[in-house]
Formats: sequence, structure tokens, C-alpha cells
Amino acid sequence: MSKKVRSFFFPAALFVLLDFYIFQGVTTAIQSLPAITQSGIIFSYWSISIAGLLLFIALMQANMFRTAKPGSLALHVFAVVVGLYIAKVIAGTFLLTDDIRRVVQWVFESVRSTAADRVHISRSSFMSLAGLVSGSLLYVVMLSGFGNKYRYKLHRHTLRFPNLPAAFRGLKIVQLSDIHSGSLANRKAVLEGIKLVMQEEPDLILFTGDLVNDRAQEMHDYVDVFAQLKAPLGVYSILGNHDYGDYVSWESAQHKHHNLEHLKQIHTDMGWQLLLNEHRVIERNGEQLALLGVENWGARGFTQYGDLKKAYEGSEKYAFKILLSHDPSHWEAQVVPHYSDIDLTLSGHTHGMQFGFENSFFRFSPVQWVYKQWAGLYEAGKQKLYVNRGFGFIGYQGRVGILPEITVLTLV
Repeated sequence: MSKKVRSFFFPAALFVLLDFYIFQGVTTAIQSLPAITQSGIIFSYWSISIAGLLLFIALMQANMFRTAKPGSLALHVFAVVVGLYIAKVIAGTFLLTDDIRRVVQWVFESVRSTAADRVHISRSSFMSLAGLVSGSLLYVVMLSGFGNKYRYKLHRHTLRFPNLPAAFRGLKIVQLSDIHSGSLANRKAVLEGIKLVMQEEPDLILFTGDLVNDRAQEMHDYVDVFAQLKAPLGVYSILGNHDYGDYVSWESAQHKHHNLEHLKQIHTDMGWQLLLNEHRVIERNGEQLALLGVENWGARGFTQYGDLKKAYEGSEKYAFKILLSHDPSHWEAQVVPHYSDIDLTLSGHTHGMQFGFENSFFRFSPVQWVYKQWAGLYEAGKQKLYVNRGFGFIGYQGRVGILPEITVLTLV
């Protein structure tokens, strides 16, 4: 069996097993319905499951996830199919929970009963129905999220720092992160996002990494769009984990290197000042602050290109410092324990998982089980971290509850 065939054969086999497992729950949940209704539900279930499996195999064999154009029908079909199986995993979790209950109860009954009077522990119709309903609702919600991927939301925060130089009081910063241009397919919608930024009349624009998904060429149709970002004190940027091309099989190391150099040139072509483990001095009305930018410093298996020590050297004399670091894990790992005079750190990376719930009283996203700082403002002593939820998207072609973000920070 070739490597390419194995890459989709095993997931397909798991999907088949999942389909049969969920089917047991379906039969339990509908057992009280009329026979003709049961037949219709069973026919619909297997028709959808078989169609989804065949589409998955066809799309994987054609490598559509990598080769399809952003916004294409193939990518949306792929997302629908994957979403279907995510919903089945959720439903299967309910069924598995009930099956574990049955096993535990059976063991308990076996201990206290003789072989003659042991009873059969049946699967709960309630749990089966709850699992199917939960999975179905999740699927509907994920489909509805397709329409949110360009619904840019402004997040405004006023940040207070006692040591902020007087000339920078009222400084307005717009932060963008995780553009992921390889996923973008609607220039008009993206231009509306750029328009929102410029309407804020920011003094400084800062971008915290992941301009592309993998390849520099993904930016070719958007260079003129993002070049419209202008600010009196400049537009500064850093690289994120996706910008290095680490998730692509390149023809050679030279091709990969050329891709990264091409991407760096694109930052320059747009008028952005790319910070590569270095700092710049921002001056306003005779006073100065230091802006530090590191290459991607990744935790949890991500490659670490960042060198904060190198970026910091020479910035000691400035009373106020801002750090751009793509991965928010960097803040607690190095910044807080070792660089107490870095006042504000700006990050992205998490996207808020593009899925969650947020209101004035409560917020949740599964990504918080991986990242302690996953969206919004965090503080440790006098140091602050802001994690942007991302301008673009990747993988899931939508957003549920966690909308694409434009951050507006005012320093006082």
C-alpha cells in the first residue's frame, strides 16, 4: 500500500467504524417509532454516511485540501464532510459514556448476582438521543459559521502604564494577527476589514505573524490590499509559525529558503517593517520607546526561531517596551520571569480556535485547554499581554462565536 493511499485509507476505515458505532445509537433512539419511519431514518443515515465517505476519499486522493483554491467548492465540501464526522465524534462520546456505564453496571451486577439471575443492561435511549441531537446541533452550528469568516469585530481596550512616556499618552495601536492569506477568497470583504482599520486613524499598526498558510505566493493577490495599511509611526510585523513553510514538502531546502526570503520581501513591498529578533526605536515629540520583535517562539512542538535575548540587547535604556511575539506561550515562559521591563506583549496564534462563546460574563473555547492565554487581555504585575483572535482563518472555513478581530489599543 502506497504512502498516499495509507494517508486516507486509515482515516476512512476509522470513519466506517464510527458510522457503525453511531448506527447502534440511532437504532436505539428510534426503536419506539413506527417501522416505516425507522426505515426512512436508517436509509437517510446510510445514504449520507456513504456519500460523505466517498467524497472524503475522492477529495483526499486528489489532494484537494492542499491544491484547491481558497473559497472553492471543493474546500467547502471538504469542510462539510469533516464537520459531519466531527459531529459524529461528539455523538459517539455520549454513546461511549453510556456504554462505559453499562459495563460498570454489568460488572457490579455480576459480582452480586449468580449467573442464573444476571440481567441484561440495555443502552439508554435517552443517552443515544442526547448524543445524536448534540452532534446534529453542532453540525448545524458549524455550517452556519461559514458566514462569519469576514465579520470583522473591533475590540477596544485602554491600557494604563505608569511609566509610559508623556509623548505617547493616548497612543492608538491597531494590532492584526494571523491573516492566513492562503485561506482568503473575498477581496471585497478583506478590503472592508482594511477600511475598518484605517477609519480608526491609528498611530501605529502592529502585525503579529502568520501572513500566509504555507507559501509566499498566497499573498500575490493581496499585496495591494494590505499595502493600504498606513500609520504615522509605521507598520511593523513579525513572522508566525506558518510563515516558515514548515508544513509543506519542498523540493529542496533551497526552495524552502527561497519561499521565506520571498515572504520577507513581500513585507517590505507592502511598506511593513519586519522585525527578525531585533528592536526598533519609536520616537514621538522627542521621547522614545522600544519596539521588539521576535521570530516565532513556539511551545508544544512548534519550532523555536525566536531569540528574545538578541532582540532585547540595546533596548535596556528605554523606559517603555512593547514586544511582538506570535505565540502567547512565550509570555509566561520567558517574558514574565526574565524580562520584567517589557511592559506590553502582543501575540496571536490561537485564533480562539475559531469556535467558542463570549459575552460580558462568560467565555469559553476548547483552545483554553491548550493555551492558558488564548484571547484578550492578561496581566501579571505591571506587565500586560494581549492575544488577538486572528484576522483570517485556516482549516475550518468559518468561525463560531469567536469572530475575526481587529484590536484597537489606546495607551494612557
